[in-house]
Amino acid sequence: MQTDQRFGIVALPPCRAMAASLRRWLACSLAGLAMGCAGQAAMAAYPERPVHLIVPFAAGGFTDIAARVLAQELSNQLKQPFVVENRAGAGSTLGTDYVAKSDPDGYTLALISSNHVTSHYLYKNLSYDPLKSFTPIAKVADSPYVLLINANLPVNNVSELVQLAKTKTLNLGSSGNGSTQHLMGALFMSKTGIKLSHVPYRGSAQAMQDLAAGFVETSFAAISNSLANLQAGKIKALGVTSKQRSPYLPDVPSLDEAGVTGYDAVVWLALVGPAGMDPAVVDQLNRAAQAGLSKPEARKALAAAGVDVRLSSPKELADYMVQEEKLWGDVIRDINLNID
Repeated sequence: MQTDQRFGIVALPPCRAMAASLRRWLACSLAGLAMGCAGQAAMAAYPERPVHLIVPFAAGGFTDIAARVLAQELSNQLKQPFVVENRAGAGSTLGTDYVAKSDPDGYTLALISSNHVTSHYLYKNLSYDPLKSFTPIAKVADSPYVLLINANLPVNNVSELVQLAKTKTLNLGSSGNGSTQHLMGALFMSKTGIKLSHVPYRGSAQAMQDLAAGFVETSFAAISNSLANLQAGKIKALGVTSKQRSPYLPDVPSLDEAGVTGYDAVVWLALVGPAGMDPAVVDQLNRAAQAGLSKPEARKALAAAGVDVRLSSPKELADYMVQEEKLWGDVIRDINLNID
C-alpha cells in the first residue's frame, strides 16, 4: 500500500485496485441482471388479469360472433379470461375511440372491421386517427361480398347488368351511407362507369328484404346473409368481390373474372390495441391468435359466422390497413361522401 503524503490518499496496489474494480463491476452487473430478469418475468406474466376485447358493434353480428371465437381461443392460449364487451354506436367509432384512449398495456383491445379505416373520411370530428392511434396485432378473418340482383331483373351476368344500367335507372340497396355495402357498390360503379341510385336502409336485413321483394334491383351483401334468398330463387348472384371465387358460391365468378378488371375487395376483421403497446406483448398476442385460430374447430366456428380465417403478422396487418385506407379513401372522395 502506498500513501501520497501531499493529498493523504491511500493508493491500492494494482492487483488490489483491479480486484476492487472487478467487485464494483460485478455488483452493478448483478443488479442490472436482476432488473432485467424482473422485467422479463413481468413481461412473461402477461396477462396477469382479464383482458377486455371491445367489439364496436352490437351483439349478434358476425363481428361479435368472431370476437367471441377469438376471445375463447386467446383465453385458452394465455390462461386468462378475454372478456368481450360490445360498445356499439356512431358507425363503430364509439368503441374504437374508447380503445384508442385506453392504456397501451395490453388489457384493452378491439376487434375492428373494414370500415375502421374509412371513419376519418366520414366523420369530421373524429378524435382518433384510424392508423396512428392503434397498434396492429393480427388480421383475423375476411370474407368477400357478392353482387346480387332481384331474380326478375332480365340479366344473367355482370356485362348484361352494366348494359342495362346504361339505359335505365337501377337502384342499389345498402345498409346505410358509408356502409361496406355502399362502398362496395361505389367501387363497382367507379370501375364500370355506370350510375346506380343509392337507397340506404337502416340495416342489411331490410336491404335484403327489399331486394328479394323487388323494391331495389341490386345490392352487395355478405354471402352468409344471401344464401337463404339465393336458394329460394328470389335473388341471383352475379359475382363475388374477392379476386378468387368463394368456396361457398363456387359457380359464381369473381367480379374481376366477370370483366370488372382489378375489382378485389373483402370485409375483414383485425385485432388491434391502443398505440404504443409493448412489442413483446403484441408478439405474444399474435402468436396466441395464430395458434388458436389455426385449430379446425375455430376455423369451423368462424366459417359458420360467414368469414374465413386469414392470419397475419403485426407488420403485415399494418401494411394492409394502409392499403385499405387508400383504396376506400379514393372511393369516398370519388363519390364525395360525408356523414356529418
